Amino acid sequence: MSANNQSAQGGDNHINLYEPHVWKHHTKVAGLEWKNPVGTASGTFQYAAVRWFYDVSQLGAVCTKGASPVPWEGNPSPRTAESPAANINAVGLQNPGIDHYLAEDLPKLKAAGAFVISNVAGHCDDDYAAVVEKLADSDADMLEINVSCPNVANLTSLQDKNNLNLILRGLIDFRRGQNQYRPILLKISPDLTDAQIDDMIDVLVETGLDGIVATNTTTRRDGLETDPATVAAIGNGGLSGGPLTRRSLEVVRYIHKKTEGRFPIIGVGGIMTEDDAVAMLNAGASLIQIYTGFIYNGPQFVKRICKRLKQEAESKTKTETRSESGQR
Repeated sequence: MSANNQSAQGGDNHINLYEPHVWKHHTKVAGLEWKNPVGTASGTFQYAAVRWFYDVSQLGAVCTKGASPVPWEGNPSPRTAESPAANINAVGLQNPGIDHYLAEDLPKLKAAGAFVISNVAGHCDDDYAAVVEKLADSDADMLEINVSCPNVANLTSLQDKNNLNLILRGLIDFRRGQNQYRPILLKISPDLTDAQIDDMIDVLVETGLDGIVATNTTTRRDGLETDPATVAAIGNGGLSGGPLTRRSLEVVRYIHKKTEGRFPIIGVGGIMTEDDAVAMLNAGASLIQIYTGFIYNGPQFVKRICKRLKQEAESKTKTETRSESGQR
């Protein structure tokens, strides 16, 4: 499988992964400060698989794979397909359950110095409530409510405005009774129509949610050069990487315009190069998450993006200073 997208390779190949990186620019969202503007999206990696060769504390934030009330098996193999710039993932919401997450995964990430966004998975309002209640006394920094995984049977129902209001109002009401205010973000699909995105924005306003994560993977197969029969044989799953770049930017730009920039947006989807990261922030994202770009470019991709964003920020500051002083 191949895609119309510039190569995910390139950039500075001499970045030292083990050299501490200090980001000096403002990265606060929903009242909390990220270490830098670049986090990893839910499901990018399991900590046990990277702990021996990568310092997760160098990430702006780590969004963990969705945790459910009880262990879920996910979908049978084969369930992934790859190309030079894209990936189809049909793993599903496989995870060992919230009890295991609280006992093993979350403590290890926090001990390693990570800022953690806990992704919450469910099939109904009771599932989401059960997970969020167990996270109430945890060290999770933020919560991400996942109603947009393309590998669940009731995806359409979860994103229905009335059902979503029911899910989120219960979570917000529960939070009001807690000692710690933990920001709650909603992760949405790139396959929503403008009218459906408007519904998501209405829910954001009505429930008092803290922000939106845009977007998850897509069920569409636009932008692929592989013949349709071969793509169809791969089966269902969420497409990520280069083919998603344009759509995720469109969604972020649309939300930013409709909300007049009043709500934080975490931009994710198709960020395969440093230019993509800059474009996502320019579209209105407050911060970004990477997934396929992290896997294909390697761990140094985070520092490459940060280096580029630092250059952009410094260039903007110099331009503004010159403008204020009347220089050209």
